[in-house]
Amino acid sequence: MEKLFQLQAHKTNVRTEIIAGLTTFLAMAYILAVNPLILSDAGLNPGSVFTATALSAAVATLMMAVLANLPVALAPGMGLNAFFTYTVVIGMKYSPAMALTAVFLEGLLFILLSFFNVREAIVESIPINLKKAVAAGIGLFITLIGMKNAEIIVDNPATLVGLGTVTSGPALLGIIGLVITAVLYVLHIPGSILLGILITTVIGIPMGVTVPFGGWENWSIVSAPAAPIFWNFDFSNILSFQFFTVFFSFLFVDIFDTVGTLVGVSNRAGLTDKNGNIPRVKQALLSDAVGTVFGAMLGTSTVTSFVESTSGVAAGGRTGLTALTTGVFFLIALVFSPLFLLIPSAATAPALIIVGFLMLSAAAEIDFTDPTEGIPAFLTIVMMPFAYSIAEGIVYGILSYVILKAATGKFKQIPIVTWVLFIIFILRIVLH
Repeated sequence: MEKLFQLQAHKTNVRTEIIAGLTTFLAMAYILAVNPLILSDAGLNPGSVFTATALSAAVATLMMAVLANLPVALAPGMGLNAFFTYTVVIGMKYSPAMALTAVFLEGLLFILLSFFNVREAIVESIPINLKKAVAAGIGLFITLIGMKNAEIIVDNPATLVGLGTVTSGPALLGIIGLVITAVLYVLHIPGSILLGILITTVIGIPMGVTVPFGGWENWSIVSAPAAPIFWNFDFSNILSFQFFTVFFSFLFVDIFDTVGTLVGVSNRAGLTDKNGNIPRVKQALLSDAVGTVFGAMLGTSTVTSFVESTSGVAAGGRTGLTALTTGVFFLIALVFSPLFLLIPSAATAPALIIVGFLMLSAAAEIDFTDPTEGIPAFLTIVMMPFAYSIAEGIVYGILSYVILKAATGKFKQIPIVTWVLFIIFILRIVLH
């Protein structure tokens, strides 16, 4: 373990890394239930999608552990699966096979881009203050996700968002869990975030929030996984403009969601250098690309780095052993899915909220005294939760950065790759 993951150099140990890996898994285990639900609306078999989700998450996360030695877990991404189902299949009338083909080809292109260091250049082109802003923005973003999952924050037609019913149900459980997790954390109890998830899950049983699919009567700990649908592709329309639009949309969101997540998680873990660059970022991006190709071959949407990895980092995870643990738990989940799916989103929400607090501290390191640095950083931070997208936060941060630097004659502070991104982002908005 020491030779492979360099635990001493990262000031960690096996016990801490395993707890961190389990924490990350529990924080993102909801994808095992949600992804099959969303993709079933596209006509895919939910049992097969469950197996594909677990296997693709395990393979990509294990690659991240061994190749990149980073505490980052991967799985089919939220948002990308919704785009797959509701925009591409239902909206554009594409078959699921055609949509999977777009994901597959996107993953192959990612592998090429990783080998030619294109994605690495994108990561390194993001200015240091924007990288810190990405970390802070992700903090607000996952806080919003946590509060939404627990129904603490709900839709409100008059004000867009509003406070949910916090005196009962998931919202009350989420608040109880938040109090428990926060107290455990400030008392420096080892594994406080993981303990918070487990305790909140147990409390949710008498409250009627922790309930298995199908009720307790038919519940069992072990369940045999269904076979995934292999190589479900359709290459007949890949040269059409409409297919290119779908392909580019998958490509764009995946690139910048992954870049943002890697920057945010690495920043929180203290793994970045003085310029905010990530160690072994090429290997990390390659793991993401291979995961996407493998997932498409098994019949699931784009695999990407999960922002919930920050919960494991907050629990002390610093190396690939955290990711290795998470990957192993995804394999275990193939057989013990009813047990893991028992954990309600209201129980993992407190973990995401506490992690959001921890990640927001990156904002204190941003230079807000220079408006050409501060305004882009601010837009990066607020656009992530408001647009519900890490990618959009990066887009508007880069756009405002280039415009303000150019307007003040500070052209030398704009790297060439940043100019290229600026042009691509402008074209994307114009052609959207």
